[in-house]
Amino acid sequence: MLRAVLFDWGDTLMEFAYEPEFLEAGHRAGIEALGRDGVPDTDETTAYFREHYEPLFWVPGTLEEIEYPGLVRELLGNLGLDVTDEELGRFLEAEHAAWEPSRKLGATTHELLEALRSRGLKLGLVSNAFDPGWLLHRDLERMGIAERIDFAVFSSEFGKRKPHPAIFERALEALGTVADDAIFVGDRLFEDVRGSNDVGMTSVQALWFRADENTDGGEPDHQAFTQMDVLNIADRLLP
Repeated sequence: MLRAVLFDWGDTLMEFAYEPEFLEAGHRAGIEALGRDGVPDTDETTAYFREHYEPLFWVPGTLEEIEYPGLVRELLGNLGLDVTDEELGRFLEAEHAAWEPSRKLGATTHELLEALRSRGLKLGLVSNAFDPGWLLHRDLERMGIAERIDFAVFSSEFGKRKPHPAIFERALEALGTVADDAIFVGDRLFEDVRGSNDVGMTSVQALWFRADENTDGGEPDHQAFTQMDVLNIADRLLP
């Protein structure tokens, strides 16, 4: 019996519209937020990040999440700037805010979540994201997601990335359900479809923002071409 619907975040409930210039804009905002003299040049910071750290984010099949605040502290330290915990928090907050234009909530996200909840279903979110959890949960609150779901977990706070089974199992436990009674909706065939299939959930590939074709991914049980297709799938699985 269907009891819960779990979602990915980026390119599922919201579109992540990446633009290369956001990286430099984020570094500029973070450095300005420090309010200190003798800070590294923004161009230098971005160039160093691209050369030494950016490749770490694109290692295929990585299951352990990057400890991003520590990485930023190391980045700044290598450029001659030691920061306090309070300064690091200001940098991270300003950097995250500079990326705001990249996060665009789906046009029918609220309506979908409300319709699913009206059917008595528990709702969860499981996302691979390296930004600190306190910033990501703030995004959910600001975008009206937190009030419409029952639980959210990000890999940055859990330490494991999808498709690791533990992060899916953490959400299922929090929702008080088991894999057989849940569906997972996500855009990525490897992280979302394969990961949820491996723990025994019914998988739905989200196709409204992008069409992933990862040959290492899993075969989805269903495909949804619009957000509201998810509601139709859920209705078919309800008793």
